[in-house]
Amino acid sequence: MPKMKTHSSAKKRFKLTGSGKVKRFQAKTSHMMRNKSKKAKLRLRDSALVSKADEKRIKLLLCIK
Repeated sequence: MPKMKTHSSAKKRFKLTGSGKVKRFQAKTSHMMRNKSKKAKLRLRDSALVSKADEKRIKLLLCIK
């Protein structure tokens, strides 16, 4: 059986933390920024962790067991 290929868009969007959790970037940051308050834009800068429900699926895309 051939090697599994890593999903190209997933490897650009997600990274693993040291403890093995999956890190993601916040949504709603690409446009319409003038309508958001400064406080909202500040909060969107930080990355977040993927929820437990989605973590298994994303690890499959990244070929991580």
